[in-house]
Amino acid sequence: MKKILFSFVLVAIMAIGQVKAQENFLSAQYSVGFGTGDVKDFVSTVSWRGIAFEYRGFLQPQIGVGFETGYNLFYEEKPYASYTEGTRTLSGKQYRYLHTVPILAAADYYFKPDQTFNPFIGLGLGTLYSYHDVDMGMFTMEDDAWQFALRPEVGTLISTMNVDLILALKYMAAFKAGDTDAQNYFTINVGFVF
Repeated sequence: MKKILFSFVLVAIMAIGQVKAQENFLSAQYSVGFGTGDVKDFVSTVSWRGIAFEYRGFLQPQIGVGFETGYNLFYEEKPYASYTEGTRTLSGKQYRYLHTVPILAAADYYFKPDQTFNPFIGLGLGTLYSYHDVDMGMFTMEDDAWQFALRPEVGTLISTMNVDLILALKYMAAFKAGDTDAQNYFTINVGFVF
């Protein structure tokens, strides 16, 4: 078993080295979300539960294209009160959840490719899966939708001798789909680049 694990780690390290040699990168990021618009109306607290994964391949030293996905969970506990949904009014404590999963094609422009700090701007286009869940006593109200999404971004790659990092500010704008309102929120992402 140790030999298999060692072999797997060795192949993974060689693959990461090969990815960097081809002017591509993978990144894993911690994501903190801040709701705006309808998201803030539904859950007003900050989302401390988020993760993002990105891949970029470079067409030129300053232009990277690829894809990204991630997950953010917005959660809020509402106090005991009466809440109305359509023709129903229920009294109790509410637990509200909003799960979001973006799946985007992305393109970035990097301003200083060979510098320690390489600022960039980017745009992502794709879809956002959103799932709303309101729990109140023994009642649950759920709603989910796939929504068209647009994501502008600003950030910087930070290259040091031992570790490559990414720091980014993103704005997710997912448009109204059916009965599901637009889902808009900011994220601050920080992570490692491989």
